Parts: sequence; C-alpha cells; structure tokens
Amino acid sequence: MLPLVALLHVAGSFSWTRWSIHPSTIIGLTLLGALYHWRSTKLPGGVDATHRALFFGGLLAIFVSLNGPLHDLSDDYLFSAHMVQHLVLTLLVPPLLIAGTPGAMLRPALRVPSVNRIARWLTRPVICFVIFSVTIAAWHLPPMYNTAMALHWVHIIQHLLFMAVSVLMWWPIMSPLPELPRLSYPGQLLYCFLLGIPMSIVAVSITYARDALYPAYSSAPRMWGIDPMEDQLLGGLIMWIPGGFFFMIVMSIVFYKWAKAGEDTSAAAQSREVIRQG
Repeated sequence: MLPLVALLHVAGSFSWTRWSIHPSTIIGLTLLGALYHWRSTKLPGGVDATHRALFFGGLLAIFVSLNGPLHDLSDDYLFSAHMVQHLVLTLLVPPLLIAGTPGAMLRPALRVPSVNRIARWLTRPVICFVIFSVTIAAWHLPPMYNTAMALHWVHIIQHLLFMAVSVLMWWPIMSPLPELPRLSYPGQLLYCFLLGIPMSIVAVSITYARDALYPAYSSAPRMWGIDPMEDQLLGGLIMWIPGGFFFMIVMSIVFYKWAKAGEDTSAAAQSREVIRQG
C-alpha cells in the first residue's frame, strides 16, 4: 500500500498529453520494422504501399497501446483501461500485421522441414483455438494476472504472449499462405462463433465477481470517481461486449465474402453456359 502522499502524487501525475516511452517497446518495434524492411528487399518488386501501411499501422497500434496515456492508465490506475489495451493487442494488432505481410515474405521459412512441420501443426484451426483460449483465460486468473502486475518482466511476457497467440488465432481466417490455408467460409463462420465463447466466459466471470479480483487496482489512485468494483465491472463489460461484437463484425465480413464468392461462381458458370450454347 502506498503512503497517502505518494498516492496523491501519482493521482495528480496522469496526463493525456504526456507520453511515457518504454525502451523495451521501442527496441522490439524497431527490430520488427527492420526485419520487415530487410525481407521486403528480398522480394522481386519489393512490397507494395498497401501492405507496408497495414504492417506499420500494426506496429503503430502496438506503440500507442504500450506507451503513453493508455499504458499509464492500464498499469497504474484502471483495470478497465487494461482491458481496452488487451483488446487492441489481440483484436486489432494481429490482423494488421498479417494483412500487411505478403505470403512470399514468409514462404522461405517453410522450406526448412522442421519449421514447416511445426507451422503446419500450430496453424491447425483446433490448435489455434485452444492455444488462444487457454492463454487468454489463464492470464486473467487472479494469481497470474496479479503476478504480471507485480513484476514488470512478467507483464512484458504476458503482452508478448497475447500478441503471439492472437496471430495464431487469426491465422485460419487471414492466412496469406496457401501452404498454411485458411478455413472455408462456413468453417470461418463457425470458428469465429466459437472463439467468442471462452472470452465471454472469462468476461462474465469478471463482470459478476462479488469481490475485487486484482488487488493492484484496489490500492491504485482513483480516477474520475470510479471505485475498484465499478472499474472491475466496467473492465469485464469491455471484454464481453465490444470483444463479442468484434467477432460478430468479422462474421458479417466473412458471410459477405462467402456470398460474393457464390455470386462470382454463379456468374462464371452462366458465362460458360452462354459460350457453350453460342
């Protein structure tokens, strides 16, 4: 428990305009950006502007979520802000990184037999689903979550794992490699529907908890008059409602693409029939 004077000092130190920068994120993002650029120079014609914008947009989203006001609110003040941060790291960052990475950039790694075998196993939809769901659920259990809040290096591992398993989670929907294929459109719809269930169970457990699950936020300076239990309730709702709604949006996009593919196939078949009869 911090002394009262220290608490007042911390409470008065938050600012929406001050950006706290963490060297570990800068180093990691610089290495990722440099690796992407180096691999792009190995491709004939390089990487187009759209792919670059998506990938570096993902890196920017990581920077914004792990530095500055959102990071400060998440680490020092509000559990609900931490849930916003987690949604950014799991539902926004990975799709941007995958969409911004051409399959040709990854293909050389699959020529290594051991990498090929591991990649084929890891990207199986059932494996992706289980790894993502278990990781998210486990890290929100009070013992693990509270350890991450107490030890900064554990917190870093938590965020790295969230992003890594989320890339796996998105792979059956967005894979850029036919060697590690996407699910069919019906399979993607079922997969997205099932993905929302474990997250909802975790979110409901947090939302309806009668006691404070995470002591770090109980002793944190209060922001905007939100008490610890209200903050915990709001955090659970953020994970539950926007998180679930996001998967509904993805399902709508998948359904549209499925219907569009069906229309294109039907139109092609009609053209072939006209040509045959002509």
